[in-house]
Amino acid sequence: MSKAVAVVLLVLLAAGAAVAGGQAEADEAPERIVVATDATWPPMQFLNADHEIVGFDIDLIHAIAEAADFEVEIRNTAWDGIFAGLATGEYDAVISSVTITEERRRNMDFSDPYINAGQILVVPAESTGIETLDDMTGSTVGAQIGTTGAFAVQEVAGVELATYDEIGLAFEDLASGRIDGVVADTPVAANYALQNESYADSLTIVGEPFTDEHYGIAFPQGRTALVEMVNEGLAVVRADGTIDELTEKWLR
Repeated sequence: MSKAVAVVLLVLLAAGAAVAGGQAEADEAPERIVVATDATWPPMQFLNADHEIVGFDIDLIHAIAEAADFEVEIRNTAWDGIFAGLATGEYDAVISSVTITEERRRNMDFSDPYINAGQILVVPAESTGIETLDDMTGSTVGAQIGTTGAFAVQEVAGVELATYDEIGLAFEDLASGRIDGVVADTPVAANYALQNESYADSLTIVGEPFTDEHYGIAFPQGRTALVEMVNEGLAVVRADGTIDELTEKWLR
């Protein structure tokens, strides 16, 4: 072996060790994480009158952080770029009513599920004979762009999909008669159709959730120690009744 070749090999070995060491360090459980959320989905995550980010998801991640002994910073992030930011390392996790799907699992890792929140249909209160999306043939149904609700509407023949950057705009159009229905996650639908004073008398939820969906906290792929740390905290807040308390606070 020549001296030049030996030097090159030593450089390559050193570089490999540095990369491996960096990966190990990156995979350590951190003491502080940045978590992105799209604060436009009450009651899961939204801005209150004081412009504070509040909601079920926010209370949950703080409870998990306390249980697992780490600090958390919440960062309000638009939905249309939230997963791209996760992939590029702008933040460590996303908690934002994210449904766990096989497609998403190919690009990110997830915590254990923390709530089952299937899609459900909301229509004007005076509507009759409507129980499912199949009953909406010839109608226009709104959903937030890129969500499982939008995908579900697209699969029903004869139903036109109207997409929105923010789900509240869909409910505004429904209340104003510009569309015929809205599909949303059950917690979001409950907030608008049952708890929002502007819509409680004019909108109603029909039928039952027509998907079996689970929300999870999303992470960049390969952050195993981080996922395990969060799952440990999640197990504590599930066992001690915290999730049940949050369900009563925000979803009932």
